[in-house]
Amino acid sequence: MNNRADPMLADPLKTPLQDLDVSDPRRFEQDCWQPLFKRLREESPVHFQAESPAGPFWSITRFDDIVEVEKNTEIFSSEPTIAIIDPPPERRSRMFIAMDQPEHDIQRRAVQPVVAPKNLQEFEALIRQRTAEALDALPEGETFDWVELVSRNLTTQMLATLFDFPWDIRHKLSDWSDAVTSDERMTAGQGLKQEDRLEIVMEILEVFTKLWHERVGDNVESFDLIRLLQRDENTANMVDDPMNYIGNLMLLIVGGNDTTRNSMSGGVLFLNEFPEEFARVKADRSLIPSMVSEIIRFQTPLSHMRRTVTRDTEFRGQHMKAGDKVILWYCSANRDESVIAEPETFQIDRSGVRNHAAFGFGIHRCMGNRLAEMQLRVVWEEALKRFSDIQLVEPPTRLCHNFVRGFSRMPVQVTRY
Repeated sequence: MNNRADPMLADPLKTPLQDLDVSDPRRFEQDCWQPLFKRLREESPVHFQAESPAGPFWSITRFDDIVEVEKNTEIFSSEPTIAIIDPPPERRSRMFIAMDQPEHDIQRRAVQPVVAPKNLQEFEALIRQRTAEALDALPEGETFDWVELVSRNLTTQMLATLFDFPWDIRHKLSDWSDAVTSDERMTAGQGLKQEDRLEIVMEILEVFTKLWHERVGDNVESFDLIRLLQRDENTANMVDDPMNYIGNLMLLIVGGNDTTRNSMSGGVLFLNEFPEEFARVKADRSLIPSMVSEIIRFQTPLSHMRRTVTRDTEFRGQHMKAGDKVILWYCSANRDESVIAEPETFQIDRSGVRNHAAFGFGIHRCMGNRLAEMQLRVVWEEALKRFSDIQLVEPPTRLCHNFVRGFSRMPVQVTRY
């Protein structure tokens, strides 16, 4: 954790809670968010913030409370959005992660086969080949950016495969993923203005609408996401509902990119911060699967999800009103001392290592969690075959973002066996 926080940020331990902005993205950029959330878990686990750039909202910070909210979809709705900010009603894209039953299940079921066990087995050989090629191409004895040459490179290739996207312009997928999550209201003004984001969203829609029409009735045996939508009777005409189509496209692009990419980078950082764990996994590579789960917990690539209260209710003694925003801070749940022993320690063989909040819970639990775990496992299996060390050369550059917890740059050097 970075203890040299921006002096412009209020001290999270000395400032009255009502004067703190829990959603300030600069705390994530500087990796100094942990003390604030620890205080919330202890003093105000169901905390109301009356004012913020995103408007008023409740913060839920304990693991078990987040599970409870996730289970109660009748009162805590995923509609109209899963983000802390509200999109303008006329620009509200509809995606299944921001839907309730039964529509959620209908649309999710259409694309679920892409991560069926049989497909994951077939993906693994392809992922391993591409990972080997990417790692073999890394320079030895030179500083390079792990984010660009490994994390971004490999996740972009996987996304292109999932969409059967034109290979020569696959870079657009990760560029689009960055753009659609880069709202200035979630990035302390560093992101895109809504008009600029809308322009990019319209580009995505144009490209994918063309791909949709090219594939209609082509009878190609493929499990790409576009053809899966076309084959399901409930989504076969989704292209005719542009806001629904673009919403699900953005969900699948971001879901297939940010989680894996930032965990892939985070693992390098954590193994540098906890060198004894690096030594252990090099000595015993059977620890890689549990290490992957610990990387995902420690990184928590999406810091929060939002629910909206459907009717006046009471939760843990607090009175919530219909329409209130409820923010589930996954990052806090993954550091909850009441559920996870020594949560600030990166421990690759911890008991119950898969019991973390990073994939969410209930009907909205991450659809691609097994694919993400496999991608990370393969990266570390292949990396540990080749490198005796992956040395962080200087601190990474983190995103200023209150939704995506990630890195824009991570300078490293590798040493081969």
